[in-house]
Amino acid sequence: MTLEEGRRVRLAKDLGIGEAAAGEPAAVVGFLSLGAGIEGTIERVDGELPQSEDAREYQRLKALFEDYGHTMPVASRQRLEAQIAVLEPQWAAYREQGSQVTVRVRLDNGLILDRAHQHIFTLL
Repeated sequence: MTLEEGRRVRLAKDLGIGEAAAGEPAAVVGFLSLGAGIEGTIERVDGELPQSEDAREYQRLKALFEDYGHTMPVASRQRLEAQIAVLEPQWAAYREQGSQVTVRVRLDNGLILDRAHQHIFTLL
């Protein structure tokens, strides 16, 4: 999923947000819970890294294998599997970096979620 500033998103699942303290360190005054389906607009995307050439090639070869691998001659299929295996570490590294992407979203009800993990939202 590509998140960009200005895109509309929807909260994909219920979200509970920590305890709010009042004045005294041990005085908890509440817990905020946001229900799935709340919509908002992305104001900022942090930590997004461009996809490397190897990651793009992995995706291309993996799609080729999944779509046409069953029709390929055995030697071609094995060569394609070997190419995919070589690129898999670069793909895993890219996916790990992608999991660090956070966003600032202004929800329609006025609340702002800052440094929220990208996976809790879906694009509209």
